[in-house]
Amino acid sequence: MAALRYAGLDDTDSEDELPPGWEERTTKDGWVYYANHTEEKTQWEHPKTGKRKRVAGDLPYGWEQETDENGQVFFVDHINKRTTYVDPRLAFTVDDNPTKPTTQQRYDGSTTAMEILQGRDFTGKVVVVTGANSGIGFETAKSFALHGAHVILACRNMARASEAVSRILEEWGSESLLSLREWTRSDAEISLDGIGEQYAGETSWERFTDINDSLGKLDFSRLSPSKNDYWAMLAYNRSKLCNVLFSNELHRRLSPRGVTSNAVHPGNMMYSNIHRSWWMYTLLFTLARPFTKSMQQGAATTVYCAAAPELEGLGGMYFNNCCRCMPSPEAQSEETARALWALSERLIQERLGSQSG
Repeated sequence: MAALRYAGLDDTDSEDELPPGWEERTTKDGWVYYANHTEEKTQWEHPKTGKRKRVAGDLPYGWEQETDENGQVFFVDHINKRTTYVDPRLAFTVDDNPTKPTTQQRYDGSTTAMEILQGRDFTGKVVVVTGANSGIGFETAKSFALHGAHVILACRNMARASEAVSRILEEWGSESLLSLREWTRSDAEISLDGIGEQYAGETSWERFTDINDSLGKLDFSRLSPSKNDYWAMLAYNRSKLCNVLFSNELHRRLSPRGVTSNAVHPGNMMYSNIHRSWWMYTLLFTLARPFTKSMQQGAATTVYCAAAPELEGLGGMYFNNCCRCMPSPEAQSEETARALWALSERLIQERLGSQSG
């Protein structure tokens, strides 16, 4: 199929793929080694590339490293109540080169969503994209549709959503892989179980949330300041901090059911609508426009977290430019995340109660 060839689905080989009988493991201090079960031997170098690697970053939220009675390192997933000898950080390895200390990650800020999905076939999978009629949401929906997924564009404005579908169909005419869903306030009451029943015949799902990170201290008493105290940039930063906290708490609550949640940043140089709030922002955004990322580049991290095989089953993390990063200390607070969740539940209950009254 022309669209699949355009997506690069005939390019499926990976030099990092291990030969049959080999297994990737890590030492206690984070170095990667390779076990050959056929010949019952181990080695530091990758059997195909000859490279040495080490894991990068801390363990994901809820994980702990232990050592068994034989001195073998294993990992405890306290959220899902399971143990494994596979280091979850193997998804974030970096090459070790003694003569060249710099490292190179697989994707970066210039990577596009289509490049992330190159060689992937999502036939039979369902992708739900909120806000899919424009911007990053549209590029995310288009990228998955061009790779065979059934994409549901969940939007509040159905007219603009229909226009988005038409634009995608201009590149690939398989209308059966696109559908619309009007997203209203009542959808807050729809459960994941209900969505699963609606598409019970599909083979699998890709679930994700497109959210950002910010620095700063969260003050619950100032989430809705008075008009005199309101500052657009500060309100924006607080909202993104809430996004990260909510994503972490969502992962803690739903990961035992097999649902993961990660927070993503589309990039620091994205052209957004925030400039509408003040003329100075309009001037700054106009000057910076030639240096901003495209929407395809902005959608790359969202698509990576939704589709990367190495992230299967991993959540509670924050990504920027397709790379796992550490958010601000406040964004890592479990106590604040739980308090924000409780506040959100109370506000929703109050709103639903006022509407029914």
